Amino acid sequence: MYGVETWTIKARERQRIDAFEMWCWRRMLRIPWTAKRTNVSILAQLGVRVRLSSICYQRLLSYFGHIMRRGNDSLEKIIVTGNTEGKRPRGRSPTRWADRLKKSDSDRFYQIAKMASNRSRWRQFTNAKLRSHQDHDSSVMKERL
Repeated sequence: MYGVETWTIKARERQRIDAFEMWCWRRMLRIPWTAKRTNVSILAQLGVRVRLSSICYQRLLSYFGHIMRRGNDSLEKIIVTGNTEGKRPRGRSPTRWADRLKKSDSDRFYQIAKMASNRSRWRQFTNAKLRSHQDHDSSVMKERL
């Protein structure tokens, strides 16, 4: 997962990452595709606590904190916060990297950007977000049963 911090992952890509992860686990356990085993039972058998998509999200958050702790004249920080000059082209803008964070906490984006300057608070925040991300994963898996 080289460079996963910079990926723009949409819901469809997240599903594909999760499907690939489960395919890998099934191959490692030599479970045929015809076997009636649920993903929850396979993850429980292996003792997997953190899904691959959750790791991607955690690394995105940690990289965002790293960028926000840089100086105000940093090119990365200017681009991520959207303080660029010029006119936007016509049409719907493509999904950007920071849109993923803005979508999850749209009203608090600038508060989150300020929080990232304090490394210990940012670490607590990212751990809490990772737990909620994992809770969402487990609730979705249980609904499919």
